[in-house]
Amino acid sequence: MVNALVLGAGGITGIAWQLGVLVGLRAEGVDLTTADLFVGTSAGAVTGALVAGGHTPEEAARIEARLGADDPPFRPDWARGAQAFALLNDATLDAGAIRAAVGGLALAADVVGEEEYVASLARRIPTTDWPSRLRVTAVNATTGEPVVWDAGSRVPLQRAVAASCAVPCVFPPVTVNGGRFMDGGVRSGVNADLAHGAARVVILAPLAPVRTRAVPEEEIAALRATARVTLVAPDAPTLRALGPNVLDPSRWEPAVAAGTAQGARLAASVASTWAS
Repeated sequence: MVNALVLGAGGITGIAWQLGVLVGLRAEGVDLTTADLFVGTSAGAVTGALVAGGHTPEEAARIEARLGADDPPFRPDWARGAQAFALLNDATLDAGAIRAAVGGLALAADVVGEEEYVASLARRIPTTDWPSRLRVTAVNATTGEPVVWDAGSRVPLQRAVAASCAVPCVFPPVTVNGGRFMDGGVRSGVNADLAHGAARVVILAPLAPVRTRAVPEEEIAALRATARVTLVAPDAPTLRALGPNVLDPSRWEPAVAAGTAQGARLAASVASTWAS
């Protein structure tokens, strides 16, 4: 394995930004869609499923454009969600204990129905065929154990992506082969350690500037011991375009445009990793 593209969590605006960055880089001759491995977490699982599945970033952006506006209204459990958010930002607790506690809150949360949610996510993934280069992350909501699914896992692609995107207490955990699974970002905002073995790694991390452990330092340090690594995160102008709500579909076009511009600006630095 030579090149890996790691696509992190970040909601609807994160998908838009990631696709925009890929568009901007391609326009400058840097094509990350040639990656040997895609690691997708939450929003990044949607981006990865589309791009690893053969859609160009431009096509994927058109497929996704404003889909969120037509989704069923979500009904977050704000009280349990606040508890989950506090746990995820508590650096004093054991990571496994945090995941298990957050999973308990997610399972108890009063949110939209599971199949309604899965159907809304499935519309974002216009194929059921697993891309051979894609890994999707999630967390078992009952045990707190992280999981990684790929083409050999015998897991339906659309359910895997829905599980990876199931933000605790915002969307319901998703049933996969008898287990209940939640957002892969509960373990890590990028799960970049899954790219171990690659010689060159580019990480697109929408939440890096705004969330604790969106990009765990130990994951990056371990990768850099054996690989060239470039981390791309929204800069200040891009953050303004994304807005404060990662699930706001009205920000889709501004987020794509901001990502495209940022990708073009960063093409030389990304190329130094990708093509070295």
